Amino acid sequence: MLGLTFVFGILSSVPALEYPDYLTKLSEINMQVLIATFFQGAMSVVYVSIAVLFYPIIKRYNENLATGYLSLRIIGSGFLFAGIVPLLLLLWLSQSYVITSEVNLSYFHVSGELLRQGRDILNHIGMILPWSIGGLILYYCLYKIRIIPRWLSIWGMIGSTFTLFATLMIMLNLIELVSPVYFILNAPLAFGELILAILLIVKGFNPH
Repeated sequence: MLGLTFVFGILSSVPALEYPDYLTKLSEINMQVLIATFFQGAMSVVYVSIAVLFYPIIKRYNENLATGYLSLRIIGSGFLFAGIVPLLLLLWLSQSYVITSEVNLSYFHVSGELLRQGRDILNHIGMILPWSIGGLILYYCLYKIRIIPRWLSIWGMIGSTFTLFATLMIMLNLIELVSPVYFILNAPLAFGELILAILLIVKGFNPH
């Protein structure tokens, strides 16, 4: 199931939003945007499902941490699901933009930027902030329980810390969302979770 998050994450992306003429481009890729909204919703469901599966495992170590982990992951998934709304509104705005007169173009640009920024806040702050804190709890508990290799638990804690740090830097406008620094800070956690997904598929948990 962890592997699905990577696939759904790719399918839910809309690279056209990063172009200056995104209001024109979105109307040209209507189906791609609708597919992205579907997979973003599916990804939020998968995230909650993963948290539910890990909850009883973490509870073996500490019930309060398990509850905190599950709550944070549900909150993060809620923000991710809410991020569908501005994307659909951007699609509608784009469709209206391409048929409007020159007089009203400034209104569309302002509205588009507000929606795009709102989507980024929901997806990359509202979702990632509780998700990374939940990741710290998850990997700390897995380290204590020792059901996965300890080096992977340490990697997960370090990666979650880097992702949390990157999110805080985004909140303070110290780095751009689309930047090498942001990508580098998030890469360790993404790579670690990919390894965890492969490990669980191949070997499952080691209960001893």
